[in-house]
Amino acid sequence: MCAHEALELKVFTLPSCSVCPVAKQIVFEVAQKLGLGYREVSMSTKEGLEEGLAYQIMSTPSIVFNDEVIVRGHLMSKERLEEEVRKRLEKWRTRVSYENKQR
Repeated sequence: MCAHEALELKVFTLPSCSVCPVAKQIVFEVAQKLGLGYREVSMSTKEGLEEGLAYQIMSTPSIVFNDEVIVRGHLMSKERLEEEVRKRLEKWRTRVSYENKQR
């Protein structure tokens, strides 16, 4: 079982999006490398569209980590995405550590 299994990296896509296949691959590889959950959300479905709108996503590809939108409507390099997710992971670890000490 992975330490970050509960944390998820989501990529919002559309079938008509020309760069979405590349975005999916990048997000999948970063999620695997960092031990995170991975999920593709197709905004061509009613459920996917509703989930995207909950994050105020209007264009694809868009990437969400732990309910925070990292990028909306454009492609991000694998290196940059990994850097952004690592920053957020560190904040998450700090918060969880603080909350655990408060118990």
